[in-house]
Amino acid sequence: MPLPMATQSPSPCAQPWFAHRHREDDPTTMSFDAVISLLTLHPIWLGLAIFLIACLECLAVAGVLIPGVVLLFAASSLAGAGALSLPSALGLAYAGALLGDALSFALGRYFHQDIRRLKPFRQHPEWISHAERFFARYGMLSLLIGRFIGPLRPMLPMIAGMLDMPRMHFIFVSLLAAAGWAVAYITPGWLTGAAMQLDIPQAVWWQAGASTLLLCSPLAIGIGLGARNYRHSAAVTALASALCLIVLLVSRKHFAELDSFVLQALPALQSAMLARGAGFVVAMLDVPALLAGLAALCLALCAGRAPLPALFIVCAGLISTGIQALLGLTLAPPVLSATHVALTLALMVPLTLGVLLGRRLPARARLAWLATLSLVAMPLLLAPLYAGDWQTVSAPLSEVHAVALIACTGVASSQALLQWRTPLPALKGSTLCIGLVGLVLGIAAGVTTG
Repeated sequence: MPLPMATQSPSPCAQPWFAHRHREDDPTTMSFDAVISLLTLHPIWLGLAIFLIACLECLAVAGVLIPGVVLLFAASSLAGAGALSLPSALGLAYAGALLGDALSFALGRYFHQDIRRLKPFRQHPEWISHAERFFARYGMLSLLIGRFIGPLRPMLPMIAGMLDMPRMHFIFVSLLAAAGWAVAYITPGWLTGAAMQLDIPQAVWWQAGASTLLLCSPLAIGIGLGARNYRHSAAVTALASALCLIVLLVSRKHFAELDSFVLQALPALQSAMLARGAGFVVAMLDVPALLAGLAALCLALCAGRAPLPALFIVCAGLISTGIQALLGLTLAPPVLSATHVALTLALMVPLTLGVLLGRRLPARARLAWLATLSLVAMPLLLAPLYAGDWQTVSAPLSEVHAVALIACTGVASSQALLQWRTPLPALKGSTLCIGLVGLVLGIAAGVTTG
């Protein structure tokens, strides 16, 4: 069923944001309008481009060389501007990713160990060695998580074929991994293209930039210090998160136009597919269900002889909810509602796992884990907002950012406390799999009984 937003032409009162600055002698604006018009009339070319870019991004060697993420974002933005519906863009990216996986797997199965003799791999043996170590450590799980790590994404299917992974196992994992990858890489660009068709006030741009800076600064600081193996990087990250949280809460009145614009823009960006996905995520954001899932995760980690990682998760939860309780007693509106607490607990999971999975690894691998799991947390942040769960709140986006900073503060503080003298131990792939199974079963049981 075609999406109304993707097919209806904008009304005179809702012109694209660039229409107010349009000049007939501006070739950039004219060319952009021409491209949009051409692709709207011939969406098959844009669909073919999305399919081919997704295929190459997931194809061995090619995916390492081409800037597939940038190209996909640009193509999906054009799709969201009206050239292609979201289900079509997702389906084409999904099909392209599956084809790239299949070709890479077949390449590994055909050449096996002889693949090391091919020219690209003779010149860059680290491509295979890094992917091989990652696959050996995490097994099938590497195909799921490695999908979101740029240098590993195109290499892991080839490694799976080279090491004779059963075909049906690979097909099953590829079907799941490609679906999550398509959603994560196509949806942001599509929404960006759709938002560009709205009349965006000038003040919204700097407010969005300032709020994004406050949200991303602690993560950037943690990544930068971690890359230099600074001993107290977690403590500095926790302090930076707390300072950014204070700045955001004190200056939240200066983000009023941004919050107002978000409330007005969300109805125009509605998509049946995204609404169903957001509704599913929101259904999982139930405090008792999340507590049951976290308890099952910690018990599974303890059973897998990883009590310190379990303690790390428990401390992160206690610190985060403690911060929320303190803010809830001193600020209005409070930040201790059921939605706030559930969202914080949900954000803790990918952030803590990102920290644990990067233990005892080189700096680049640690950063890859943390950045990847931080990206996984983004849908958790946006789902309640998109689903209208906070439509009655006057400043929903600012509160979403505040909750994210609270979770970052709690996770970084817990890490700093537990590894003040001794670093946290590495988390094995098998233990992680058992823990994730416990998490999912615990949440499912909590939702069912609730």
